Amino acid sequence: MRYEAIGKDLFIKNREKLKARLKPNSVVVVCSNDVMPTNADGTMPFRQNSNMLYLSGIDQEESILLIAPDFPDPKFREVLFVRETNEHIAVWEGHKYTQEEATETSGIQTVIWNDKFENTFNTILAETENIYLYNNEHIRNATEVETRTDRFTKWCHANYPNYEYERLAPIIYDLRTVKEKREIELMQTACDITEKAFRKVLGLTKPGVWEYEVEAEFQYEFVKRKSKGFAYTPIIGGGPNACVLHYVENKDQLRDGDLLLMDVGAEYANYNADMTRTIPVNGRFTKRQRAVYDAVLRVKKEATAMLKPGNRIPEYHKEVGKIMTSELIGLGLIDKTDVANENPDWPAYKKYFMHGTSHHIGLDVHDVASIYTEFKEGMVFTVEPGIYIPEEGLGIRLEDDELITKDGTFNLMRNIPIEAEEIESIMNA
Repeated sequence: MRYEAIGKDLFIKNREKLKARLKPNSVVVVCSNDVMPTNADGTMPFRQNSNMLYLSGIDQEESILLIAPDFPDPKFREVLFVRETNEHIAVWEGHKYTQEEATETSGIQTVIWNDKFENTFNTILAETENIYLYNNEHIRNATEVETRTDRFTKWCHANYPNYEYERLAPIIYDLRTVKEKREIELMQTACDITEKAFRKVLGLTKPGVWEYEVEAEFQYEFVKRKSKGFAYTPIIGGGPNACVLHYVENKDQLRDGDLLLMDVGAEYANYNADMTRTIPVNGRFTKRQRAVYDAVLRVKKEATAMLKPGNRIPEYHKEVGKIMTSELIGLGLIDKTDVANENPDWPAYKKYFMHGTSHHIGLDVHDVASIYTEFKEGMVFTVEPGIYIPEEGLGIRLEDDELITKDGTFNLMRNIPIEAEEIESIMNA
């Protein structure tokens, strides 16, 4: 892999946490993701199933993990199946895990070629009552494509109907929301890579530069530091483009007097950073731009202070909305009459701040967890308020990644410039 070895201790610990949550006489099955097609014989770059990564660290297609803590024979309590390589695969695709390498990566002692899966599965099921299978239960999941996991679930139900089937998602989601120290280190690396790229972009940005040139600079700086690249499709929007929340064309030329909104983040070892900064194209904020910028920054700081154990996203975002309402009144964008007459389901502030304030982040950018899960120490959230004023061609969003601690929060992006004076100073150095 491009990234440095993570170390098997993390995955061993993650599996032990999962085992403690299972019913007696159970088996867990986790499959790799598919290699997804494009057109003709083309494929997209492989992205591993995040649960496979979390439990094993195995970053390779066609892998399967079985966990059966109560199986009588200890060697079958954890079994990893990987693709058997050959000379043809080595020539055309490159190196694949040996069984020894898979053990070193995952800490799983029993590694078997995946053509032996069905026989081994039958052996384990002979002493099993419950089968835990994964289904994508992310609140925003809208895919219509059948995954390898979906196909396995159908196959399993058809061939083994006389077992109790259990949902893996609620358990694995709950475990993944609270990060281990090693996971925080990897996320910090992703944030540090993002910082270095952002500082380069501050020196590049000026009137006449194209949005895609900024995107290219980020990509270059990410990849040169052992990242695969962007954690998600980058948003590089100048002027009115910043008012399109998921603007991804990144095709226009930057203009003197406009702002540039950049929502980008590096991935590292499959962990993600998610940053947004908004900067003046010419290196200086106008008075109006600065007023809106400072309002967003104040909301962000107050929102961050509310990331405390025991809080929950719905109540948290409602309180952030009250703070944003006050700022929008101060900017003359809404007034007290608007607030008095607002629809409770769509408050007045949502005309200019229409998205959520925070989401979990980790192995997935919009990481797994119910919005009703209470905040806990060890969770990592984005904090990303914004104000979007299409009639002024002005959109500002500011975003950092915050780790909840027992004493407050720890900003994983603390070294990335965000204060207006610092940004102007760097751009005019």
